[in-house]
Amino acid sequence: MAETPFDSVEGAHEYVGLLLETLREARLEVAQDLAHAREAAEERQVEALQIVSWKLERLESQLVASRRLLNDLRRLRRLLLGDVEGALPASSSSDTADEDLLE
Repeated sequence: MAETPFDSVEGAHEYVGLLLETLREARLEVAQDLAHAREAAEERQVEALQIVSWKLERLESQLVASRRLLNDLRRLRRLLLGDVEGALPASSSSDTADEDLLE
């Protein structure tokens, strides 16, 4: 059976993190395209890119929320399995617990 990013909570958390990175890169590209369209005074393209930017912003906020939820699930799972140190926010393990607290 093939392994997917969603075979575990940890895998899903990592996958959503990668999606979030890619989305942020796309938002930067759209912002550049929007600046160029404004300079060229292309009204319809400016309007379309503004909609794209708004949709990407909404998607980013949903992915951030999903990543936080997945992080909470990882911590709860660790608590239930008895790995109290790995479940604490101040953990220095390789997970992104500190990063998630800042998002």
